Amino acid sequence: MDSSINFQELFKGFQHTPCLWKASEVYNFEQFCPEATEIQFTQESEVKKIRLGKWVEHFVVFQLKHQADITILEENLQIKNNKITIGELDLLFLQAKKPIHLEIIYKFYLYDSKKNNVNSLSNWVGPNQSDALVYKLNKLKEKQLPLLYHPKTKDALKHYPFLINSITQKVCFKAQLFLPYEYQDINVAPLNSECITGWYLNIENITKLKDFQFYIPQKLEWLCLPKPTVNWLEFEDAKHEIQIHIKNKRSPLCWIKSKNELQKCFITWW
Repeated sequence: MDSSINFQELFKGFQHTPCLWKASEVYNFEQFCPEATEIQFTQESEVKKIRLGKWVEHFVVFQLKHQADITILEENLQIKNNKITIGELDLLFLQAKKPIHLEIIYKFYLYDSKKNNVNSLSNWVGPNQSDALVYKLNKLKEKQLPLLYHPKTKDALKHYPFLINSITQKVCFKAQLFLPYEYQDINVAPLNSECITGWYLNIENITKLKDFQFYIPQKLEWLCLPKPTVNWLEFEDAKHEIQIHIKNKRSPLCWIKSKNELQKCFITWW
């Protein structure tokens, strides 16, 4: 992990992020939100450079290990067929002795108001217009959750005293949501409005932010809450750096500061 990034701040940002919906309001996927802990996050073993999603999995496991009624059984259990991996179960644990299969997801979604969809869920896209919310929900429904009932999964879990059919499936699906800069009065239901983190602006309109200072965090820092003690860039310097991302069709996340106010936003190429 980059030594300049404080993983305690990553953990704090993760815990601060709500689940994307409540109960089972989306696709009937039941949310499982681990209890937040005041215990300082510690990594049990040395971790090489890993992606944001894997850190999130570590954070969930850390939270669960500090809940009295939780026993972790399996983490990242790979299911193989003739030595070929066909999928992976993120987490299997007991809560009050009842088995639960949990899939863990953390995403950043922007509301694309140009999409005229009957289903409002279809308006949510990744910062680069890939990795859409509906795509991920369908993948969970059609591939990731059904993996539990694959014959090879039954083989992998045969040493446990419970039956596959007794396992409850849940998701821990957290996300940060960003609304259009000039169109922020959007009803995001059935999603959780508490997930709204900021807004986004197309690069062509970036001069609207000329009075702000900028910080362009590394990908892992996208989890973090903005803080004042970073190396802020003046508008023109930030614009030059942002344009490098834009030329590569990458929409950077920015922290922006005006006086003592800190905000999060994406600058998009689309």
